[in-house]
Amino acid sequence: MPDLISDQRDMSFNIFEQLRADELCAHSPYQEFSKDLFEMIISESLKMSLREAMPLNGVGDREGCGIQNGQVRVPGAFQRPWKLFTEWGWIVLTEPPEVGGQGLPQVIGLTCLEHTLAANYSFYSFLSLTKGAARLILNFGTEEQKNKYMFRMLEGKWAGSMCLTEPQAGSDVGAVKTTAKRNEDGTFSISGSKIFITDGDHDLTENIIHPVLARIEGAPPGTRGISLFVVPKYRVNKDGSIGEFNDVKVIGLEEKMGLHGSPTCALNFGEDGNCVGELLGEENRGMKIMFQMMNEARLGVGLAGMALASTAYLHALEYARERIQGSDYRETGNPNAPGVPIIRHPDVRRMLMYMKSLVEGMRGMIYYSAYCMDRVSIATDDEDRSKWQGFVDLLIPVVKGYSSEMGFRVVETAMQVYGGYGYVSEYPVEQFLRDCKITSIFEGTNGIQAMDLVGRKLGMKGGTVFDRFLEEIGKFVELAKEDLDLGVEMDKLEAARTAVSEAGTFLRTELQRDAALPLLYAHDFLHLFGDLILGWQLLWQANIAGKKMKSVFEQNGQGIRDAKEKMVQKDSDLAFYSGKIAAAKYFANHFLTLSQGKAEVIKNGDTSMMEIFDACFG
Repeated sequence: MPDLISDQRDMSFNIFEQLRADELCAHSPYQEFSKDLFEMIISESLKMSLREAMPLNGVGDREGCGIQNGQVRVPGAFQRPWKLFTEWGWIVLTEPPEVGGQGLPQVIGLTCLEHTLAANYSFYSFLSLTKGAARLILNFGTEEQKNKYMFRMLEGKWAGSMCLTEPQAGSDVGAVKTTAKRNEDGTFSISGSKIFITDGDHDLTENIIHPVLARIEGAPPGTRGISLFVVPKYRVNKDGSIGEFNDVKVIGLEEKMGLHGSPTCALNFGEDGNCVGELLGEENRGMKIMFQMMNEARLGVGLAGMALASTAYLHALEYARERIQGSDYRETGNPNAPGVPIIRHPDVRRMLMYMKSLVEGMRGMIYYSAYCMDRVSIATDDEDRSKWQGFVDLLIPVVKGYSSEMGFRVVETAMQVYGGYGYVSEYPVEQFLRDCKITSIFEGTNGIQAMDLVGRKLGMKGGTVFDRFLEEIGKFVELAKEDLDLGVEMDKLEAARTAVSEAGTFLRTELQRDAALPLLYAHDFLHLFGDLILGWQLLWQANIAGKKMKSVFEQNGQGIRDAKEKMVQKDSDLAFYSGKIAAAKYFANHFLTLSQGKAEVIKNGDTSMMEIFDACFG
């Protein structure tokens, strides 16, 4: 079977032709790397995911997780890849060498994560949560806590989770009731319940380290009074060995729509009054600290939406090439016409182009976000560092919200290409659909992401971050106007940029008067902004592709259209570049042309959605 988990050619294009990530190697802290080394790591990552993770995706889905004697059991086949992925350092690709990491740029690490995510989302969750929890300790823990917990987590000997949600405190984290009582030795006695805890318990490792949000007795109400604690499943002795059980009990597993290989647990802390935790960072700063892990997770969730969309698209494309059904549309009425692959049918090509443009646009947006993180790392002055960090902060809610929703739409469309076969478990797309749905819900529902974008990110530094980002797109439009083949599409991108600017200014102004309307249209704005970003990415890619094609044609002396078309049919690189241009044109015509209308919807300020429910339902 061909590699259907990721589009290697597109990934390579994003990294090396569009972002030119190999140029990062000229700057500290990436000077020890090279393009060849990046390519080797990416290649090995693909092999690892194809060999060890992908074959177990269906196995994990069918086998699921269970509880035996108070211990969660995950699919037994996951033991081998966990051992290999952690022992071989795939969990610490971007971590600093001083903690055992390889110190790779974020954009390269993200590429490798895409392989694992597309291959097996359930398995990936164990890796991502362990790394995220370990990074909290790395950045906010004491030296004692790092030596006690972090190194064993990054080595894969112990795992991690993230414990925020309670029955009465989902998105409203300030309503957390879990308590922390001071002990004489400086530790805290933890008491409370957490639900929806991904990988909250399992048998992949001998210990699990839980970052737990709780309120110290006497702390202020709301999020201002929340602290973060390191709570191990088993206490750790002074010599680093496993000690007694720390009164962290699994009281149930959720029966879920998807991600069956990843246990979603309900946990009781201190049910018998014997759960001990250590403060991580400062008191009453728990939410600020936890946001580091949440933002990293939100980038990962956006990546998951895109990765699942990518593999679903590739599967649908392969199926469309092989499935014989119906005759050529030009043979309508001819009973003797032979059957053709369904990729020959216009409606199927419509669906394939819809998926292709969204996947490649989302990949561009997500990789660009990781590249912005790398630009923060190499920045040599505060202004440059502030610019790129501002872009990261602005993009995170869009990456998470837009990619998770549109990723699901892509997988849904892939199922449609399969027809009835897509709806049954004989083909993997139905699992992709079930696994993908959670991405729009967890790590902050997409409504929360939209409110974060409009309520916080639009106004960062008086709105200068948002304005500067739009200027970045404007600079591209100015530079690319010479591309006559994309002139019409560039005009549509510029019109969409103006629409986003006007809608953003309107919402910022309204926020100062009354938050109701901006919050009502936050979701609409997130998608309007997301369309613009994807349009920019796709046209940026098409502009590069056009130049590459022109260079090849000039070198071969080809100036006649028919001759060019024959070259494209024979040359895989030219075919790829041609597809880039087609995807950009499709997106400009089918998405960017709607931007002005979407902006008008926002600026019209219709509040009937609020009023009618007040009138009818009180």
